[in-house]
Amino acid sequence: MEADEETTEIKTETTVENQDLSFLQQTVGVFVAEYGWCLLLLCVGVYLLIQHLSKRRSSQEAHWSGQGTDEVDTVAVVKRQEALEASRRRMQEELNAKAMQYKEKQQTLQEEKRKQKIEMWESMQQGKSYQGNANVLNSTEEASTSTVVKPKSDKKPLRNSGFNPLTGEGGGACVWRPGRRGPSAGG
Repeated sequence: MEADEETTEIKTETTVENQDLSFLQQTVGVFVAEYGWCLLLLCVGVYLLIQHLSKRRSSQEAHWSGQGTDEVDTVAVVKRQEALEASRRRMQEELNAKAMQYKEKQQTLQEEKRKQKIEMWESMQQGKSYQGNANVLNSTEEASTSTVVKPKSDKKPLRNSGFNPLTGEGGGACVWRPGRRGPSAGG
């Protein structure tokens, strides 16, 4: 029996090999070498997807949390539109008032011109000269219309329109003329 006990006892000693994880480094290196670009593109795609979803989620949260502020925004928009309409009405009233003033001024000027023409006609019928009064009328009309007349400048053009150096026209005292065609006159 003692022999049976000895034979049944099997000593199992396990030896542990590769405890330094060098096998893992080799397999990961081979995987990255073969599928590195695919792995990189996959990581970038996942990153962009996460960014997109986080933006979308934050906008939805803002939308759901901002439900109560929509009513406040609509009230503010209505007030802003009413203020804008009131300012437009005010500006239109001012414009209409200026237009009426301009019309009245034009009518008074027309009346003055009509009266002056009548006076001129009457004086001509009586045989009087109306030249002196006409000059006065013209000066008052110019003053009333308040138009600024710019003086004409007496600038001469830089180039003479008739100047052509090939023909010899329009130059000055120095004129070059091409020689005669044909045989020389010498003999």
